Amino acid sequence: MKKIDLRSDTVTLPSSRMRAALATAEVGDDVYGEDPTVNKLESIAAEKMDKEAALFVSSGTQSNLIAVLTHCQRGDEYIAGQTAHNYKYEAGGAAVLGGVQPQPIDYEPDGTLNLDKVASYIKRDDFHFAKTRLLCLENTQGGKALPLKYIEEADVFAKKHGLATHLDGARIFNAAIKLKIDARKIAQHFDSVSICLSKGLAAPVGSLLCGKTEFIKRARRWRKMLGGGMRQAGIIAAAGIIALTEMVERLEEDHLNAQRLAQGFSMIRGFHLDMRLVQTNMVFVALDQNIKNYFVPYMAEKGILIGSGHYPFRLVTHYGISAADIDFVIETAEKFIKADMSHS
Repeated sequence: MKKIDLRSDTVTLPSSRMRAALATAEVGDDVYGEDPTVNKLESIAAEKMDKEAALFVSSGTQSNLIAVLTHCQRGDEYIAGQTAHNYKYEAGGAAVLGGVQPQPIDYEPDGTLNLDKVASYIKRDDFHFAKTRLLCLENTQGGKALPLKYIEEADVFAKKHGLATHLDGARIFNAAIKLKIDARKIAQHFDSVSICLSKGLAAPVGSLLCGKTEFIKRARRWRKMLGGGMRQAGIIAAAGIIALTEMVERLEEDHLNAQRLAQGFSMIRGFHLDMRLVQTNMVFVALDQNIKNYFVPYMAEKGILIGSGHYPFRLVTHYGISAADIDFVIETAEKFIKADMSHS
């Protein structure tokens, strides 16, 4: 039985080109700045984000943490979405390790933060309060691409209020493809941008933090402090080069597969979803109350893995998932309904 894993786009396996690059990578000591493959990857990433420099790190969590620690000092504050990855899903790292206070705000339905609401949470200059230093956005957010007009407005807003800006752009290329623009047009409105190699781009590990040269110089110190110096890291950076140069355009396939999946699910009795929210590679589906507890176990028996840690259920398309796989998922879901699992 073939396993179809829709839990996340982090489950991708490296391509054959990546595996070959891993085996033949030219390496050196990256902590000394002497790994040519890492240096090449950082140069490519900086160019793709239209930034002066980039830093290769082990994960998106580390990249976001380093960004907050570089922008802020102890006792400062960063503003982020209530369900933002760098607030909710990174173990409180900025507060625990950096003494930086998060100020979460509820997202709007389109994945944006209401800027008037953000303004009301910016602390005035008073020793009773933390100093609000940083505005963090996420793109994509729950699979939704932030409108470019909103990003431009957020940039102007942040400058007006003296805030630095960081983008958790783990899936920035998904957003760019959805908006049919170059990713630089998104990245130019942020002081720092984190991009992930190990999601839809299918590299086995790694993220990049991009920004101005002086910012990345300070960030490199934080990476070292956090234990992120990886020595002969060119072995994994080689796959990252393939990710950035060969795997970006194919993300469109994932978006088409997500649309195919959502359309199929929308025709099944007891399945509920909003097609307007299916913008990139994520599909969120709710089920009638009497069947929702049986859905994930039933699909797992058929070799289809779906994350059960949240509801509505999230299904994520990615490299290695074909249109035929999507059709099988839809057919299996239809059989689930016919099996009337609520009476099993």
